Amino acid sequence: MTATAGAAGRAATGEATVDPDAVADVGRVPHGGSDDPDLLDFSANTNPVRPAGVADAYEAALDASTRYADDRPRFRAAAADYVGCDPATVVPTPGGLAALRLAFGVTVGPDDRVAVPEPSFGEYAREIRLQGGEPVGVAHDAILDIDPEDYAAVVVCTPNNPTGERPELGRLRDALADCRAAGTPLVVDEAFLDFTDAPGLAGERGAIVARSLTKMFGLPGIRAGFAVATGDLGERIRAARPAWSLSTPAAAVGRHCLEQTEFVERTRERVASERERLRAALAGPYDVFPSDAPFLLLDVGEASVDGVLRRARDAGIALRDARTFARLDSHVRVAVRRPHENDRLLAALLDDR
Repeated sequence: MTATAGAAGRAATGEATVDPDAVADVGRVPHGGSDDPDLLDFSANTNPVRPAGVADAYEAALDASTRYADDRPRFRAAAADYVGCDPATVVPTPGGLAALRLAFGVTVGPDDRVAVPEPSFGEYAREIRLQGGEPVGVAHDAILDIDPEDYAAVVVCTPNNPTGERPELGRLRDALADCRAAGTPLVVDEAFLDFTDAPGLAGERGAIVARSLTKMFGLPGIRAGFAVATGDLGERIRAARPAWSLSTPAAAVGRHCLEQTEFVERTRERVASERERLRAALAGPYDVFPSDAPFLLLDVGEASVDGVLRRARDAGIALRDARTFARLDSHVRVAVRRPHENDRLLAALLDDR
C-alpha cells in the first residue's frame, strides 16, 4: 500500500502537512521532563553531560545569524558521516519530532491505517491523527512480523521507548524488505540508537529515518535533528520541508556535536556501565526490562505507582509515570544518569523495599 494521493500531493506542492479537519480532535501527549529546578530529573532521557565547545560554537554562529540560512551543507555532511549515508539524502529538521512530522506528512492521508508499536512514543499516534490517519497499535516486539500490505506506513522505534529493547538488525532488514515489496514506507525512529554501536537504516531504500541530537548530546532546547530518505520518499520530504527549517546556531551546534566521536564513545561506555549497575540493584525489588537505551523500564508489581513516584519526589527526584504509555499499568521509567546521581536514585527506590 503506497502513500495516499492526498499526502503525496501536499508534499509535492510544499503545502502544510496537517489535515485541518483532524486538528480539533487531537490533544497533546505526555512527555518526560520536569520543570522543577529543585528536582533531579530522571523522567527525561537526555544526556546530563554535553560536549565541550558547545557554547563557543553557538556564540560563533551569532554573527552569521544576521543572514538567511543556507541549505546547511556542512550540517548535512556531518550528519551523513555520523550515520553513514549520502549527504544528499539528509534533510535537516528542528528536532527528531519535526522529522517524524515530515515522514507522516508525506506518507499518510485521511483514513489511512498506520501500524505503530505499543508501548512506545505517544507522538507517533498523535502525528498520524493530525494527518487524518488511524494509528493501529501492535505489540512493539511483534510489529516487525506484520504484513505491511494493509498499512500506509509502519513505524518502528529502535531502541524502543519506553522498554529499551533494540530489534536485531537482521529483523529490521527483513521487515524493510517486506515493506518495499508492499510499497509501504518503514518509518524508523533512531533517537536512541546513538547509545549503541549498532548500524541503523539511514540511506536504505524504502525507509524514512528520524534522528535527534536531543538525547545523546543533552540539548533538547537547541532543536536540531534530521531525516534521511532516498528516492521518491526523499524527494517528497525535501519538497515538504519548510524553508530555513534549522536555525544557524542550531546547525552550528549540531555539526559540532556530530563531530565529537570521543564524547559519543565515552557516553556509550558510561551509560552501559551505569545501566547494568542500576539493573542489577533494582532487579530484586522490581521487574526490570532489558534495555539498550539510556533508561530502564520498571514494573513495580503490586506496589503503588503513585507511591513510588511520591517517594522519589520526596527524595528530590522526578521519575516518568509510564502509565501514560499504552499497555502499561504498573510501570515507571528511569533515566540512566551520572554515577553520583544514580546513587541518589537507588537510595530513593530501594528504601523500604
